[in-house]
Amino acid sequence: MTYGTMVKTEIQNIKLRFGIIGNAEGLNRAIDIAMQVAPTDLSVLVTGESGVGKESFPKIIHQFSGRKHGPYIAVNCGAIPEGTIDSELFGHEKGAFTGAISDRNGYFAEANGGTIFLDEVGELPLSTQARLLRVLESGEYIKVGSSKVQKTDVRIVAATNVNFSEAIADGRFREDLYYRLNTVPIKVPALRERPDDIGLLFRKFASDFAEKYRMPAIQLTEEAKRLLVAYPWPGNIRQLKNITEQISIIETNRDITAEILRNYLPARQESRLPALFAGKTSGSSKGFENEREILYQVLFDMRRDVTDLKKLVHDIMAERAAGGPATSHPSVQSVQYLRSPMDLSGEVLPDDALALIHPSATNRPSVHPVTSVKLPAEDSDEQAAEYVEENLSLDEVEKDMIRKALERHHGKRKNAAADLKISERTLYRKIKEYGLD
Repeated sequence: MTYGTMVKTEIQNIKLRFGIIGNAEGLNRAIDIAMQVAPTDLSVLVTGESGVGKESFPKIIHQFSGRKHGPYIAVNCGAIPEGTIDSELFGHEKGAFTGAISDRNGYFAEANGGTIFLDEVGELPLSTQARLLRVLESGEYIKVGSSKVQKTDVRIVAATNVNFSEAIADGRFREDLYYRLNTVPIKVPALRERPDDIGLLFRKFASDFAEKYRMPAIQLTEEAKRLLVAYPWPGNIRQLKNITEQISIIETNRDITAEILRNYLPARQESRLPALFAGKTSGSSKGFENEREILYQVLFDMRRDVTDLKKLVHDIMAERAAGGPATSHPSVQSVQYLRSPMDLSGEVLPDDALALIHPSATNRPSVHPVTSVKLPAEDSDEQAAEYVEENLSLDEVEKDMIRKALERHHGKRKNAAADLKISERTLYRKIKEYGLD
């Protein structure tokens, strides 16, 4: 028997032992890495989308390690409140906080000599991350309310569906901790990346639920099978299992057609974003917010430039009407030549005003012919004031929109930012700028 055959046989045995269904190459590769790293004490980081079955891999690593006779503790970090997470993981001394009526060992003390699985490790608060880093580096920790250093000998396997690149960039996760956890990475593929396994999983779940509820197993028609494989399964294996159970219980007809199956599949969320946002459709919405902030900034800057230009033109025309030397205006030299009198504002500027900005502008072939508009001298100051007022009114509109959004969401800035389609950082800046806090 060749080495490759032995590895394949071992992988199949592990699948049977841990109830893993599928033959996708990415899945087999993840199992193989878990087998190879199990005899060591290296930290392992299991990544993948929610519902792909990441929880099976820490069990494989523990059972094939030298710690298999020691304790195995799985901790869902996202389910423990931030105020008690340190006590749960590292323990506490009597009187350390209200309700601490006795000493208590944490999970790291209880898992001494074994393996601890930290699920959703990306949800840990920063203070707890610093404590965890110390455990990884030296095996030391301190109970809450104590000054005595404790020692523990544990193998840490962590899992998350968080994008660590974004979490580190946002300051939500320590970069040094990430590299300590990610000594050996294991990537579990999403269900949509395993199309040949979808039918196998459906049949297994249908058989299990038929036995559980004592009824005949449901079966799919050929068209329904094609629909099942074509669906993207954003909830992965967990979603497929839930839908299979729903159909098994609700449908009296055991032959499931595509029409019946379609009633249980949530509508797809098709992206209708313009081309500017292409490539931003995965992960969190932070990419959209960054792009949107840039666009808003460009529009705000352009609005100010247009308003300044309008005011400048009318100031110059006011000076001309009053008999002063229009071309002596100190800002004239700083205004660049416009390719078209409608380039910035969408409004047609008078020929003589354009000539004042650049004396040769009206002779350039790219300038469009326009109808000259003469403003009376007595109206020029009023017109200039109107443009200054327009700039102020636009700011007032923006301020009013932010104020109303905050009122709608009862002062909750996160919800107000989502309503306004801007990031919280931009909203905080605008609130401070307009004095709305």
